Amino acid sequence: MSSTNALRHAVHREWTGFRRPGRIVAMAAAMAAVIVLGLFYAFGNHASCDGPCPSDPHGPDGSLVNDQFSLMHQDLGENGSITVRMTSMKGTITYPPPHHDKLVPGLVPWAKAGIIVKDGVRPGSSYAALMVTGCHGVRMQYDYRHDIAGSAGNGDGVSARTPRWLRLTRSGDTVTGHESADGRRWAKVGTARLPGLPETVQVGLFATSPGDLTLVGTGLGGATEQVRWTQAGGAFDHVGLKGTVTGAGWRSDTVGEANRTDWEKYFQASGAVEKNGTVTVTGAGDIGPAGTEDGARPVERTLGGLGLALISVLVVAVRLATTAYRREATGGAPVTRGELAAKTIVVAGVTFVTGLLAVGIVVPVGAAVLKGNGIPVLGVSALTGARVVVGTAAALALSAVLALALGALVRRAWLAVPVAVLAVVVPYVVTSFPLLADGAAQWLLRVTPAAGFAVQQSLVEHPQVIAHYAPSTGYFPLPWWAGVGVLGAYAALLLGLALRRLPQGGTSPAVPGRGTGRGREDSGQVPRSQDPR
Repeated sequence: MSSTNALRHAVHREWTGFRRPGRIVAMAAAMAAVIVLGLFYAFGNHASCDGPCPSDPHGPDGSLVNDQFSLMHQDLGENGSITVRMTSMKGTITYPPPHHDKLVPGLVPWAKAGIIVKDGVRPGSSYAALMVTGCHGVRMQYDYRHDIAGSAGNGDGVSARTPRWLRLTRSGDTVTGHESADGRRWAKVGTARLPGLPETVQVGLFATSPGDLTLVGTGLGGATEQVRWTQAGGAFDHVGLKGTVTGAGWRSDTVGEANRTDWEKYFQASGAVEKNGTVTVTGAGDIGPAGTEDGARPVERTLGGLGLALISVLVVAVRLATTAYRREATGGAPVTRGELAAKTIVVAGVTFVTGLLAVGIVVPVGAAVLKGNGIPVLGVSALTGARVVVGTAAALALSAVLALALGALVRRAWLAVPVAVLAVVVPYVVTSFPLLADGAAQWLLRVTPAAGFAVQQSLVEHPQVIAHYAPSTGYFPLPWWAGVGVLGAYAALLLGLALRRLPQGGTSPAVPGRGTGRGREDSGQVPRSQDPR
């Protein structure tokens, strides 16, 4: 029999032996844990608003975005420009640490004030903006995800003595940004192409300011997030326009919600004011990609039952290996490399299918339930969605192979199961909560097999968005392919060591009495049926 046929027969035999009631129940329990706990999370989350909840804006690419700012604007044709001199940028931060009892002047790092070209004032519409930021210098940003750095001058350094000149030029669907320190020598910051930009767009001055994020210690060094409302404003003069629509005048608007806080109602309203040739625009909010810091949920948040499923899968895989060694210890046929290889194929295949069904059900259904309950869900592309589902199933399968190999090396289920759980489940679970310090959690997810579950992350880090980018908020330290590589390396190493310890042998257990040295035919006695007497 060829080696291929022998392996096929061995796999068939192992698959037949795998289908014991206990193992089938354990795999079904793993699937149920993922589906039931995921749907329990989805059905248990509901949006709560004063009146009807506002719709969540989506950008030109269909993704969730933040689009909230104050704007002084007018119509601009297909070709034209806006030039301004910015002479001041100031802000207010509400109740910052350490005592959280004062309103203090100041700018958060991504406070923004500058000029913008935008397809109307609908939240989520296409735009290109050139701005001065609180701590990141001059930037050109467009369509929520794109960010180009300019000079290093920050908002608190802008004054009448050290102004910052900004210019945006539109030519069809292309917008180009320039900056200058004196209004004479200009430096190009960047160019943005905005496909489908209509003939008439809005051009003007804007200001906005995202929340002030600080971390509060908890657990064994972990951290939770606190976000406080902030406001920023910019003062502009020498406003020059070219290509504006004849007869159109300036209009003051807010994109998104505004003037709902007590500070805005009683002290400083968000909006635009013109006085003695100077326009002051004050606003709160942000323009950029939305994330979990804004209350949106990633699709992988529905995988809360994965930890329990992992435990069940690891136990099944370990016991599948150690059962064979108990047979050998009681006088049965020894475990061979072919048999262990067949067990590996079976346990990996069964676990992969189990994970594929469970994750393939809970992710789309859970996301639909969350959306139906008014919870915004961060959109993913079809390719990313497939990677989350298929990759998580593959990570489960690799974990099962690791546990099987560990069981084959240790040969004691009571020892192999805790080791497998400590190596895979514990790092995965403890880093998903704000228990450990961010550095320790990131270290665990770099060097342990749990790194492989980075494949489930759909969240994207955006440099222009302030957020707590840590494992406890869903951000793995390694890219998904590197994490899978770490898990795969552990599984391959342990399996290689386990196979190396075994005799070459065949792919099927020998039958006692045939070549084992223990049967009657090998004992030197003549079988009774052939006794000449």
